[in-house]
Amino acid sequence: MMGEKNSALIVIDMQLGPIWGTYKQEETMKVIRQMISKAEAEKIDIFYIQYEDPQSDVLKKGTQFWQFAPGITPRKQDVIIPKQAADSFYQTLLHDELKKRGITHLTVVGVRTEYCIDTTCRAALSLGYQVTLIEDGHTTVDDTLTAEQIIKHHNTNLSKVSTPHSKLVVIPSNEYNY
Repeated sequence: MMGEKNSALIVIDMQLGPIWGTYKQEETMKVIRQMISKAEAEKIDIFYIQYEDPQSDVLKKGTQFWQFAPGITPRKQDVIIPKQAADSFYQTLLHDELKKRGITHLTVVGVRTEYCIDTTCRAALSLGYQVTLIEDGHTTVDDTLTAEQIIKHHNTNLSKVSTPHSKLVVIPSNEYNY
């Protein structure tokens, strides 16, 4: 993995609304909190992506379900990036903030696997970032497939996605070092 100056942890949509009813919620939240603690201890930049929907009563900025989930507590030095689309880069300051800090490698955790996690990982690759998705650090809800199938499908498929200059690696949290 790249050195600490080049890496950042991206925590996507860990809010009361998006996390509600997700598969293996407690286990996934534990992994994400561990990844946050590890990043804090190693002085890795942490970016919290916070979804907001001005048209929704549920995820409107300031509402209960818009708030971060218990145990997800950004510090003063962390960066909170509001977004209104599945892609954490779309019309946000994320790319600019990462560039400003010279970050070239992103470690991704959060919710929902098939929307915001997938879209953000692919967008990051297209922007030239090296990406590590934490295999047990993202979750979703049952849909056309079960949440377990969705997660397994995305872990498998995303591990095969790359560009000529960027790679997406999927590994479990217990094997990951910043």
